[in-house]
Amino acid sequence: MTLYEGTIGSVYVVKGIHLEQNTITRRLEALGLNEMTKLQIQNSKRGGAFIIKVRGTRLAIGKRIAQGIEVEEVRENA
Repeated sequence: MTLYEGTIGSVYVVKGIHLEQNTITRRLEALGLNEMTKLQIQNSKRGGAFIIKVRGTRLAIGKRIAQGIEVEEVRENA
C-alpha cells in the first residue's frame, strides 16, 4: 500500500520510494526517510498534504510524494 492510503495515528515501515524525480528521492533520504524506516501519520489535510513523524521529526509532504512511498503497517504483538 502507499502512504497516501494510510490512516492517521498508524505506524508504518517504508518498503520503497518510487518517485519520478530522483532529486526528491535523494532529499527524502537525506531527511531520514529510507527503506525500513518507521514513520507515523500525524495528520492529513483535505488538499492531500500529509504530516508524518520520522525519527522524531515532523515532515510535511504532498499528495504526489505520499502516493510514491510504499509502506507496510507495523503490527504490534499482543
